[in-house]
Amino acid sequence: MSTVTVKRSDLKAGEVLCSYCTARCCRYFALPIETPENWEDFDHMRWYVMHGHCSIFVDEDTWFLMVYGDCKYLLPDYRCGNYEDRPKICRSYTTDDCEYDNDGTYDRFFETPEQIWEYAHAVLPPKKKKRKKSQAATATQKLPVVHI
Repeated sequence: MSTVTVKRSDLKAGEVLCSYCTARCCRYFALPIETPENWEDFDHMRWYVMHGHCSIFVDEDTWFLMVYGDCKYLLPDYRCGNYEDRPKICRSYTTDDCEYDNDGTYDRFFETPEQIWEYAHAVLPPKKKKRKKSQAATATQKLPVVHI
């Protein structure tokens, strides 16, 4: 793996862009998720990022859950250790629009539950306040019983 940064347009005939990359495409995956519309949706997104090693981003009006983690077959020189038996998604992936020279910016990017909640507060109507239960109702309320 070369440490030289090469522009796509400067590749010589027969050269492969991957030879100049640190395998960005093999270090995470992103799945589209539904656009959040209410407090519960944003609360679920907070839960996702509370588990660490993930973030949420929006690109061209599509929301994504990005899960960070190197492919288990990624070799120290950034090549694939499972090249001959790699999944179809890897076989069909091309460098035509890969993120080799992508600046990593998105329309929106959330790394913490606090960022998600702050955004929710900015775009949603105020949450309805829950009425407090009376002391009598609280005193008679019991925890569910779990039978093992």
